[in-house]
Amino acid sequence: MPRAGSRFLSRPGGASLAFFRMEGKSPGLMFLGGFRSDMSGTKASALEARCRRAGRAYVRFDYGGHGESSGAFEEGTIGAWAEDAVAVLDEVARGPQVLVGSSMGGWIMLLAALARPDRVRGLVGVAAAPDFTEDLIRSRLDDAARAELAERGFFMRASDYEPPYPITRSLLDEGANHLLLRGGIGLTQPVRLIHGMRDESVPWETSLRLANALEGGDARLTLVKDGDHRLSRPRDLALIARTAEALAEEAGA
Repeated sequence: MPRAGSRFLSRPGGASLAFFRMEGKSPGLMFLGGFRSDMSGTKASALEARCRRAGRAYVRFDYGGHGESSGAFEEGTIGAWAEDAVAVLDEVARGPQVLVGSSMGGWIMLLAALARPDRVRGLVGVAAAPDFTEDLIRSRLDDAARAELAERGFFMRASDYEPPYPITRSLLDEGANHLLLRGGIGLTQPVRLIHGMRDESVPWETSLRLANALEGGDARLTLVKDGDHRLSRPRDLALIARTAEALAEEAGA
C-alpha cells in the first residue's frame, strides 16, 4: 500500500521509483537513503520536518528494489541506483539542489553530483560510505563467503538491524566501476560531512578520506564522539537537519 503523499516516476522497462516532493524555496534539499533503507526513515522524516518549518523545497525517494519502488533488491547495483538518483534529480527535483546522502547515499550523492554538477549546490554526507562494496565488503570476505559467491553468485550477510540478506557478485563487480577514493574527486561544491566515531559499519576515517579526496576546499567534517552508524538520536537528527538547512541557506545567498 503506497504511503500518503507517495508518487511514482516511470522508468524504462516498466519500472517505477517512489518519491515524495514538497514545494518551497530554492535550493531544495534532496535526500538519498542508505543500503536497504527507504524514504520513510528517521533522517528523511527529520529533514522533511525541518524543510516544512523553513519553507524549503524537499525531495526524498526510494531506489529500485527499495521501499515502494519496483524491482528486486538482489538485482540492484551501485550504477543502477546512481542512475535512479540522477533520474529523480532530472525529473522530480526542481532547480538547484543540496544533496544529503546517508551511508550508501553518500556514495550515490557524489556520483549524482559528478553527473549533474550544474544542478548541485552543496553536499551533506551522513556516515558517508563511498567505495563500501570494495573496502567494507569484498576486502573482508572470508573463505566461505568467497566460495559461496563463486558457486552461487551471492552470499548471505548477517546484519545487526535485520535478518541476513544477499550480497551478489554483480553488486561487488559493478561497484568496482564507481570507486572514488582511489584518486581525486572532481567536485568543488561546499561539502559537510557528519560521522559518528562509534560507527561499527563505516569507519569515521572514511569521511576523512573523502574530505581529502575532494577537489574543492570548502569541506568540513563534524565528528560525533559517541555517535553510531545510524545517527538517529534526536540530537543527531537535529545536527543533520541544522547542517543541511545552513548549507542550503548559504548556497542560496
